[in-house]
Amino acid sequence: MSENNEQSMVTAVEQEYNASEIQVLEGLEAVRKRPGMYIGSTSLSGLHHLVYEIVDNSIDEALAGYCTDITVQINEGDTVTVIDNGRGIPVDVQAQTGRPALEVVFTVLHAGGKFGGGGYKVSGGLHGVGASVVNALSEWLEVQVHKDGKIYEMRFSRGHITQEMKVVGTTDRTGTTVTFKPDPEMFDDTTYDYETLHTRMRQEAFLNAGLRIRTIDARPGQERQDEMCYEGGIREYVSYLNKSREALHDKVIYMSGLKGDSFAEIALQYNDGYQENIISFANDVHTPEGGMHETGFKAALTRVLNNYGIKAGILKNDDKVSGEDCREGLTAVISVKLPDAQFEGQTKQKLGNSDMRTLVDNVVSDKLEQFL
Repeated sequence: MSENNEQSMVTAVEQEYNASEIQVLEGLEAVRKRPGMYIGSTSLSGLHHLVYEIVDNSIDEALAGYCTDITVQINEGDTVTVIDNGRGIPVDVQAQTGRPALEVVFTVLHAGGKFGGGGYKVSGGLHGVGASVVNALSEWLEVQVHKDGKIYEMRFSRGHITQEMKVVGTTDRTGTTVTFKPDPEMFDDTTYDYETLHTRMRQEAFLNAGLRIRTIDARPGQERQDEMCYEGGIREYVSYLNKSREALHDKVIYMSGLKGDSFAEIALQYNDGYQENIISFANDVHTPEGGMHETGFKAALTRVLNNYGIKAGILKNDDKVSGEDCREGLTAVISVKLPDAQFEGQTKQKLGNSDMRTLVDNVVSDKLEQFL
C-alpha cells in the first residue's frame, strides 16, 4: 500500500463522523451563531433590520386597530428606542412554558401572537422571531410594558435575562417601549443612519393611513425630528414618488377590494418618464422581489389596457401591447393585507400566496375599467 493511501486512511479514521459531531444550539445561541439567517447580514442593512423587526410588532398592533402612534428614536451611543401606544405585550403566564408571555416573546424563537390567528388576523412579523432575534443580537435590551395601570419591566443581555419581569410603576396609558444597544461583537458597525430609518418609517406611515410615526435623532450634534401622518395613504405615496416627474393625469387612480379576511389596494399614476416604478407590500412588509400580488397586478394591467385598446379602435384584433410597454412611465404601489402570509425567507423578500394573485388581478380587472 502506498504512503499516500495510508495517510488518507489515517485521516478518515481520525475524522470519524459520529453523534459527538452534532451540535444542538440552545435558546438563542443559533441566532448569534448564524445571524445572517435571521436578519440578512451583519452589515449596516442588518443593523437597521433590528429596528424594523421591533417596529413590525408595533405596526401589527396598528393593523389590528389598537395602535395610532409610534416613535422611533436614536439615542446617544447609538441605542434605539421604539415606543407605541398599542395594547402592550401580554405579561400574564404563558401556559406552555409557565413563564410570563413577555419573557417568552423575547427569549424563545417562533413565539408570538401571530400563529394561532387569535392575536392578529394579519401580521407582518409572522415568523415570530423578531423580538427574540433583536434581543439575541443586542449587548443589552430593556422592555417596558404599560398595561392594566402598571408598568412592567424586563432587562436582558445578549439574549439572557438580567432582570426578571417586575412592576416598576403605575401608568394611565397602554403600549410597549423597547430600548436596545446592538452588540458590537455581532455587527461590523453599530452607527445608525437617521435618513435610512426615516425613509423606512415614512413608508410605513404611507401604508397605514392615519397612523402617526415620529423619527427622532437625539444624538448630540445630530438633533433632528420628523413627524409623518398621511390620511390619503398609498395615494399620497404615489404622489410623493412622482413628485419629480410630470404626471400624465392629475388624479392618482386608486382601487381596492376584499375577499374574506384578505384586502388589496392599488394606487397608480403615469408620468412622462420611461421607467416603471412598482413597489409592493404584504402586511406592510416591503417585498422587493415582488411575488404573487405583483404578478396579478401586471397580468391584469396588460389585459385591461389591451382590451380597452381593441374596444376603442386603437388596436387591431391581432395587435398586442407588451407588458413592458403598458408599464412604461408607471408609478404604482400595491399593498395587500392577509392572514397567514407566506414570505420567502426571514427577511421577507417575496410573497408566495397564490390567492393574492387572483385577488389583485380581480381588483384591477374590475376597477381599472371605470377610469378608462
